[in-house]
Amino acid sequence: MKGKLIIIEAGDGSGKATQTKLLYDRLVRMGKSVMKVEYPDYESEACAPVKMYLRGEFGGHADDVNAYAASLFFAVDRYASYRKKWKKAYEEGTIILADRYTTSNMVHQAVKIKDETEQENFLHWLWDTEFTKMGLPVPDKVIFLNMPPYLSDKLIENRAKKTNTAKDIHEKDTAYLARCHMVYEQMAQKYDWDIVDCAKDGALRSIEDIHEDVFSAIKMYL
Repeated sequence: MKGKLIIIEAGDGSGKATQTKLLYDRLVRMGKSVMKVEYPDYESEACAPVKMYLRGEFGGHADDVNAYAASLFFAVDRYASYRKKWKKAYEEGTIILADRYTTSNMVHQAVKIKDETEQENFLHWLWDTEFTKMGLPVPDKVIFLNMPPYLSDKLIENRAKKTNTAKDIHEKDTAYLARCHMVYEQMAQKYDWDIVDCAKDGALRSIEDIHEDVFSAIKMYL
């Protein structure tokens, strides 16, 4: 019996890694067979085109690389991770928690396409490419951490200063990230993702409160 594939999805600087780890730790304490993966998989050789893209080697702005080309960079990274790292565990019943997945491409690349018909054609192509032709598992549950852009921008800035790391081409473009947030909300409705609000009355909710909402969303899969 196959396991479950649960995705924690959100824009940059929204606490995906934190919430994925909290959920992983809780499931381990509960005695569940669980594995955590993250995308992009920066340690993988298959991630090289993704890293080149995010460093701006194909153009300094996200829109410099069309949605189909960029999607293939990320799809290959996911395929390699699935085949080498978690396919066996998943097929043997392990719960897989993924920090980002194909769902990120549904947002970060679809946002580049303004025409609604063309965007819909892209989404059909992406689904068929990854889930049908490449054989990647379809998620059982996607949880969208809904972080307002004005807060995520501050968190990205603080993280860059704290870690002394350069921002990638997505993180540098606040207008692009704001557009992505709008598309995240659209995709959450379109694909019936669970939405967990990360702010209330203009202020960040606590990490613990957000975690409880995330856990509630996946209880039925345990």
